[in-house]
Amino acid sequence: MASEKSLAGQVALVTGAGRRIGRGIAIRLAAEGARVALHYRRSEEEARGVASEIARGGGDAACFQANLAHKEDIDRLFEEAAGHFGGLDILVNNAGVFAPTPVGETTEAQWDGIFDSNLKAQFFCAQRAAPLLAASGHGRIVNLASLGGLLAWPKYTAYSVSKAGVIMLTRCLAQALAPAITVNAVAPGTISFPEDAPEVAERYIRRAPLALTGTADDIAGAVLYLISAGFVTGQVIVVDGGRSIPS
Repeated sequence: MASEKSLAGQVALVTGAGRRIGRGIAIRLAAEGARVALHYRRSEEEARGVASEIARGGGDAACFQANLAHKEDIDRLFEEAAGHFGGLDILVNNAGVFAPTPVGETTEAQWDGIFDSNLKAQFFCAQRAAPLLAASGHGRIVNLASLGGLLAWPKYTAYSVSKAGVIMLTRCLAQALAPAITVNAVAPGTISFPEDAPEVAERYIRRAPLALTGTADDIAGAVLYLISAGFVTGQVIVVDGGRSIPS
């Protein structure tokens, strides 16, 4: 007799689910039995491809468009997703922007755009999700931070500062939303995809003790652990091959 899947009967919303890490998380949660709301901003074709892949595996997924820089879009996203699936148990705040912002060259628009996508969106998604998650009886929020939120990356200053903010946001939300909802974060190091330039991976491999880059499934596994854990909140799991170990 097959064992029941760990997330059977639960509903998860994954932001930025059409590509890269978000895609990997959505597919992994669906494989564990979750019904998945796939958020996208511009990547409609990719999101629909993820939904089709989940359906071929016997899962249930639907796509929802929103610009998470605007609170009214966030409100609509959660209304549509919860209405479609009948509730919400899990929020994975994955959507974000990674772009260079050297100190002397960064514009106000670039700074605001990165913070809107990486930090503001996570806060207002969590705010909007909280009543739905509390009503489920086992609400979970997992935020995607970054190794850049722990280490100083001066060529990516706005990104690093925004992801450091995600770490503190995670801790604040964990206290504010307890005990009904756990809130944790995953901080990925370099995660490789086939379309990436190989020299980026090579530089990372030289710096990481495990001499590897990560995969989307490595991050999905950490997310799944935090969803499953009942006695963990306000924590950040660093998935970086050891890159952040102090030398």
